[in-house]
Amino acid sequence: MKQLPKGSKKLIHAWAFYDWANSVYSLVISSAIFPIFYGALTIVKNSEGEIIGDTVTFLGVEYNNDTLISYVTAAAFLVVSFLSPFLSGIADYIGNKKNFLKFFCYLGAISCIGLFWFDLDYLWFGFLCYFLALIGFWSSLVFYNSYLPDIAFPEQQDKASAKGFSLGYIGSVILLILCLVMILKYDWFGFENEGLPTRLSFVLTGLWWIGFSQYSYYYLPKGNKKSKFTRDILFNGFRELNSIWKSIKKNKTLKRYLIAFFVYSMAVQTIMLIATYFGIEELEWGDQDATTGLIVSILLIQLVAVAGATLTSRLAIKFGDIKILIFINLIWIAICGYAYFITTPIQFYFAAASVGLVMGGIQSLSRSTYSKMLPENAIDTASYFSFYDVSEKIGIVIGMSLYGFVAQNTGSVRNAILFLVIFFIAGVLLLMRVPKRVITK
Repeated sequence: MKQLPKGSKKLIHAWAFYDWANSVYSLVISSAIFPIFYGALTIVKNSEGEIIGDTVTFLGVEYNNDTLISYVTAAAFLVVSFLSPFLSGIADYIGNKKNFLKFFCYLGAISCIGLFWFDLDYLWFGFLCYFLALIGFWSSLVFYNSYLPDIAFPEQQDKASAKGFSLGYIGSVILLILCLVMILKYDWFGFENEGLPTRLSFVLTGLWWIGFSQYSYYYLPKGNKKSKFTRDILFNGFRELNSIWKSIKKNKTLKRYLIAFFVYSMAVQTIMLIATYFGIEELEWGDQDATTGLIVSILLIQLVAVAGATLTSRLAIKFGDIKILIFINLIWIAICGYAYFITTPIQFYFAAASVGLVMGGIQSLSRSTYSKMLPENAIDTASYFSFYDVSEKIGIVIGMSLYGFVAQNTGSVRNAILFLVIFFIAGVLLLMRVPKRVITK
């Protein structure tokens, strides 16, 4: 097949469609069904529905269930943060980043399928699948994100980035609704209870991810270079990364932006990862079914996020990327303050809608802003994006570790949420040091 030219609508759509394929992981596994499934396995309630126990024994040590999953998550992100710059440097050098994208896609998807067998009696296997699924998802994003400056011109990148997130939100919502119907109306499908359809949701997630990603693979270029694999390829990869780091240090705007992104992304990603666990343990659901309520709130986040990503891209064109990012961080501060006091499902739904509006915007705009800051005619885009992704991943490691520590030692997830306000305030101050409008190349 003849390679589609840069800027082609079909090529941009094919790139963005990978979001449709892989975003089911972040919704079904990270945000919705798996956290509820994990909570049901690890929380003990009395006959009145009150929580009387939430400790889990893993490898001979007792943990609070939230703390354990946050530590496993942090450990996986730590692996990703070390892995991504190493792999992206190699991928750029030998020009096969599509193969790397495929490998981590399949690793993540197959691991999602493995969650079907998650059980308290074999926690090590369940957490291994959770661990590898996370590594597969986030490592694949290094290569996916690095394609953005390859397939779209600077003036197209805000809209292309927003399109990817929008497709991701829509696709993941479709699968989540299908899984929700299968779980809540299990008798329609001949199941005895919701246990098996819940586990089948993990299988469907892996199959969806593998199946729909094939469209992107068909059109995306292999890479930028055609160097052969040699014995010293590992050293060349490190040398290239070192060169990229030196280039970033010389670019004051890019360097300042990366520092700001590192700080505020730490809080954003942590909140996104623990929102459902917060809803499970901190809300008074009463007679309302908590599973249905939590999934409805997550669907609300996803749907509003589509509008948030689109609106943010338009505002950025009018007012400038950095000004809008500062404004979004201020909204996050208000949301965290509000979340500290919520106790009812209605309040949680309102917070969810607010999170959705700014979640889509800050993710999409952060990615496209960075892309436009890269040096003109940059070829080694995967290496540049590895620094972007490493900043995000190390931030998540710190954020999830702090969340687990604060929650474990204070006995309250609310205190951990409030603590994250510090990072949004710091993010605002750091963004103010970056030029307010990103000039396209």
